[in-house]
Amino acid sequence: MQQTDALLDRFLTGLAPLSPVAVWAHGSLAGGDYVEGRSDLDLIAVLPPPIGPRTVWRLAVLHARLRAEPLAAGLHCTYLTPDTTEGAERRHLTWAHERLFRRTVTPVTRTELHTFGRVLYGAPPVDVLPPVPDGELAAYVLRDQRDYWRPHVDRSDLWTRDIWVDLGMVTFARVTVTVREGRLISKREALEVLPALGAPEEVVADIRARRYGGTVATDEKWIQRRAELVRGYLGPAIDGLVAGS
Repeated sequence: MQQTDALLDRFLTGLAPLSPVAVWAHGSLAGGDYVEGRSDLDLIAVLPPPIGPRTVWRLAVLHARLRAEPLAAGLHCTYLTPDTTEGAERRHLTWAHERLFRRTVTPVTRTELHTFGRVLYGAPPVDVLPPVPDGELAAYVLRDQRDYWRPHVDRSDLWTRDIWVDLGMVTFARVTVTVREGRLISKREALEVLPALGAPEEVVADIRARRYGGTVATDEKWIQRRAELVRGYLGPAIDGLVAGS
């Protein structure tokens, strides 16, 4: 992971003048399922307050300077302060998809940080980030399946795209395990769980090959068939999960 380590080193060096309280990794990088060149680098940085216009400008410059680095397009970082860590509904300054905007630190991310977050600098999450209240994680992931993913299953134009197939299927498996067992699983584990949940095995094999290496079919006939298989599976699967929870 030489390119990943080099990018993280340069990011931390560039962030140092802002005197961060902590920098953490979550997602695949923290959970042991990171694939260099395929996985995003999901980070949280806690900075001294306030994050005013000058700090925002300095962060924009930092990320702009990183753009020449391999893998930089996948580096996503949300910026908190010690006094804004509470509440999963609060929106925080975030660099992702090569721009600055505001988004929440979800109960999933918060749980990941407390469960297996990787400390890149400073204090650990337990010292700064409040724990996720009982029931909040399951309620959040179920709501996301019902209100976001289920309506999007009906949009046939989306499911010819690899990203929708991969995320839709993997997210459903991860949510199912979280709701039923109260734990988080990796994307690799999700692919192992999907066949037992009734997912089309040829779709699971397609996702696995694209993520971990293997022969990937790219012909239009397969892409259209894959979309039908995924939509035919996910719609009833999400409905059943939500109704039974």
